[in-house]
Amino acid sequence: MDDRIREHARTLVEWSARIEAGDDVVLAVDEGAHDLAVAVAEQLGERGANLLSTYQSDELTRAYLDSHDGEFEESPAYELALYERADSVLFLKGSRNTAETADVDGDTRRAYSTARQAIREARLDTDWVSTQHPTRAMAQQAGMAYADYRDFVYDATLRDWEALAEEQARLKEILDDGDKVHLVTDGTDLTLFIGDRIAVNSAASVAYDSHNLPSGEVFTAPYDTAGVVTFDVPMTIQGRRVKNVELTFKDGVVVDWSAEQGESVITEVIETDGGSRQLGELGIGMNRGVDRITDNILFDEKMGGTVHLALGRAYDACLPEGQSGTDSAVHEDLITTMGDGSRLEVDGEVVQRDGVFRWEDGFEA
Repeated sequence: MDDRIREHARTLVEWSARIEAGDDVVLAVDEGAHDLAVAVAEQLGERGANLLSTYQSDELTRAYLDSHDGEFEESPAYELALYERADSVLFLKGSRNTAETADVDGDTRRAYSTARQAIREARLDTDWVSTQHPTRAMAQQAGMAYADYRDFVYDATLRDWEALAEEQARLKEILDDGDKVHLVTDGTDLTLFIGDRIAVNSAASVAYDSHNLPSGEVFTAPYDTAGVVTFDVPMTIQGRRVKNVELTFKDGVVVDWSAEQGESVITEVIETDGGSRQLGELGIGMNRGVDRITDNILFDEKMGGTVHLALGRAYDACLPEGQSGTDSAVHEDLITTMGDGSRLEVDGEVVQRDGVFRWEDGFEA
């Protein structure tokens, strides 16, 4: 076994999930993540945690949804109980075919997602962490040789997370004190209102209210949005390719949308429910270990010099006690590049220009 797999497992269990003796852990293993699952199981055993593993497969999901009549039981009690009683859920991603569910009927997909909302909420109430094991399918989707893709994954994942957390704390403080964010880049002139919301220093650990490994972003939950945004980073959503999405917001909701490719996917997302027309997240990428777009949201949204916005559900970690944010069955991220000529302002002050933060070398005031 590659030593980096064991280091990945240690980072996941120790730094990210903070697993302790006696914790009840659900290990959700994708079909291509077996080696990482073995390494994680070793780590859990060393700590005296309790392990229950589940098998995740896009091929299995497709077979189930394709044969179903579309009338789904709402959050079956047996599965809901599993997550309600778990301390941690560790998702080990590793697809063998990233387009396996591309032909699933959109209405069936929406009905299934909506019916499982309580299960999703129960999982999110645990100390959950999602991570990615490099597979040949993901390398192919990224347009990379498998060996190069493995190097990319581990360069992004096996970071000095404490040092990055200290850097990201600068941006968190700015956003926590701010009221209005202004994004300007090609095809984008968007204002987001964030007053009284809480920014999360997403440093790949539940201790920071962060649930992705790798991570490397600071995110918050806008309560209002106005203007136009163009997402120039191509990506795969629900197994289908999406490219050059444009959204127009008025009074906090999407009032118009288009896409050069995959517009039907965007329409399905937006029309999921009442909350899917609103933004649940503004995220700013800060992981310089992610040095290219790979068509994998777990990595792409963390890339330094990008901003992502999510349609749908807001995370509770961004909301003051007693306040509610956008509620939806979906949380779908879209990414825009903050390249030459771009700027990110908070209350009129430039925090990032041309993709470079003001505390980084190369920033031009």
